[in-house]
Amino acid sequence: MSAQLNGSVIRAFRILDLFAAGYREMTAGDVARELKINLITAHRFLHTLEHAGALRMTARGVFRLGYVFADLGERIRTDGGPAPILQPVLDDLARVAHEACMATRFDQDKAVCIAKALPERALYVDIRIGTRLEAHCTAHGKLWLALMEEEKRDAWLQTATTITGKSALIQELHHIRRQGFALNDGEGLGDIYAIAVPVFNHHNHMVSAISCFGSNSMIVHQHQATLLDHLKKAATTAQTALYGTHRNTS
Repeated sequence: MSAQLNGSVIRAFRILDLFAAGYREMTAGDVARELKINLITAHRFLHTLEHAGALRMTARGVFRLGYVFADLGERIRTDGGPAPILQPVLDDLARVAHEACMATRFDQDKAVCIAKALPERALYVDIRIGTRLEAHCTAHGKLWLALMEEEKRDAWLQTATTITGKSALIQELHHIRRQGFALNDGEGLGDIYAIAVPVFNHHNHMVSAISCFGSNSMIVHQHQATLLDHLKKAATTAQTALYGTHRNTS
């Protein structure tokens, strides 16, 4: 028997989700248009969320996110961020892919390993949690560069001093955006090969990346299609684990 869902709670979260979609502030008219509800209902939801501390009014009829979310965000960070949520996904991925797997976030100018899972065999390549991966020559780093905001990527390209062949890198980043994954074909650390795919939120903003990696070049050649299939399924599972199913109940 499926659980009974409260439509009002879901609708309230859909209003809050509009901020994640790009709104800095909203009016009842914005909410009514986006959620296809009447103005009276939109007003009621906004003032209820303000009363609960989820929103704050910055001008008459204009609302922004409340500071309660800063507290909640800090709580998530102290609880380990997304790593504990992604760990079971990586564990399952390592079992079906038979390769080492990891997840990253992007910090300043490098991809940082936040979680990993190892295959059940005697020999494998291991990367420590917290390892910082060069952006221009690793699968994770190139994926983050390819999918980050253009202004942020341009700033990185202007300040990076370790790039050889900047034009070739820019061309590769365009290719990565089109195909939706990135490869490390032994480019960075010696004899490391990897395939990385993005994990998106429900607004198609990249929030993490997951990969299969190892010392065998077959990872990016003979086994690429199979590993990509496993990785894409894992990325979908990761999105659901982080953000829920996001069903439209309006």
